[in-house]
Amino acid sequence: MLLSTPGLVLHTTPYSESSVVAKVFTRQLGLRSYIIKGVRGPRGRVKQNLLQPLSSLDMVVYNNEKTDLNYTKELSPRCPDQLSDPVGNALRFFMTEVLYKALREAEPMPALFDYVEGITFHLWLHKVADHSSPFTSYLPISFLLTVARHLGIEPLDNYCPREPYFCLEEGRFLSAPNETTLSPHLSEMLHEYLSTSQPLSFSATQPLKSRRDLIDALITYFHLHLSGFTHFHSHEILHTILK
Repeated sequence: MLLSTPGLVLHTTPYSESSVVAKVFTRQLGLRSYIIKGVRGPRGRVKQNLLQPLSSLDMVVYNNEKTDLNYTKELSPRCPDQLSDPVGNALRFFMTEVLYKALREAEPMPALFDYVEGITFHLWLHKVADHSSPFTSYLPISFLLTVARHLGIEPLDNYCPREPYFCLEEGRFLSAPNETTLSPHLSEMLHEYLSTSQPLSFSATQPLKSRRDLIDALITYFHLHLSGFTHFHSHEILHTILK
């Protein structure tokens, strides 16, 4: 059975002399694995730049529900080219690693797909080269919280003066600190991100170190609440680029 769907490339692995296996987050089917022929080698009919992390594609795929590994029939780009600025690339690799390690092959999540693809189009259109822009400042934390919400692990925003410490292990604010609670400052900052109606304006006023620390804390949060979310590295590159 053939099916047409947009897809976002998350990861590729060599397969035979000229093919790759690609993990693709599709709008119609969710996360799926595909054998893509004719990629490797000088005579490859599929250009490598089509399969860069978070490349947005229009795909025609074979959909056999009895196997976890299907073939693609047609691929075409939904964006004319890829990003070239360091900040945009760092953001794209960060989002790709989050999705690759957080998603499982299960039901489709079209709302999450539309959100992610909207960001990739924004990065492509605006070539985000200013690491101090409100969008750049807000995106990593916003992205982690949005993915968490779609996966059903969003932090509970029960913050109040009597419960000011966010616990990474329990996923909610507590009245007293423990080994996995954030500092009062980071806890309040997380509450602001969860509750503010103007996140772009808010994020631009936060010190860079505080945003880095909150990103690191949320990576730990994902590690605690999602099996397989380990050995995460792209946030370190992001910290270097956005310094």
